[in-house]
Amino acid sequence: MAIRESKFQKEVIQDLNHLFPGCLILKKDCNYLQGVPDLIILFKHTWAALEIKNSLRAPRQPNQEYYVEEMDKMSFASFICPENKQEVLNELQQAFRSRRATRIS
Repeated sequence: MAIRESKFQKEVIQDLNHLFPGCLILKKDCNYLQGVPDLIILFKHTWAALEIKNSLRAPRQPNQEYYVEEMDKMSFASFICPENKQEVLNELQQAFRSRRATRIS
């Protein structure tokens, strides 16, 4: 039986706050821009996006693949579920370590 997505999201937010002290986590407005990942994480001079799923087999909504792929090209974005949580958090830690500060010209 899969964990409830809302419960898993709370768990992920706790993990993010622990791994990235001082980060700012924004939850998307489900009525705005369908398919954008659930969480945006701002940390120092970097950012990431995570789409929460309750399992690897959970259905994906229209546009979710597109936005995760596009945002991953910009910084870091991924689907995260209980089965891949540790792997995604490890990748996120690596991405935050390797990213330079965002520059606006």
